[in-house]
Amino acid sequence: MATELELIEALKEVIDPELMVNIVDLGLVYDVAQEGNKVTVEMTLTSPACPAGPQIVQQAQMAVVKLKDVDEAEIKLVMSPPWTPERMTDEARDELGIF
Repeated sequence: MATELELIEALKEVIDPELMVNIVDLGLVYDVAQEGNKVTVEMTLTSPACPAGPQIVQQAQMAVVKLKDVDEAEIKLVMSPPWTPERMTDEARDELGIF
């Protein structure tokens, strides 16, 4: 089974194509859980109408399935709580010039 750290590290490979920052540092990933060989990721988007949403979801699924002992990944988009810039890591804020 993959560890939570391995799952998070895999999701850091997914870059928001508009902001050029990974989805973990942006604060888009709310929860990761593994049951057997299936991983469930609860995440959000910066806005409900994010044009890159389908691409981000697909890339997140592909990143997780690459891990050993993961055969299936379900990406659940949730809009509650809504995403805000306060969810970003300090590194992400620095990259985007938000102080």
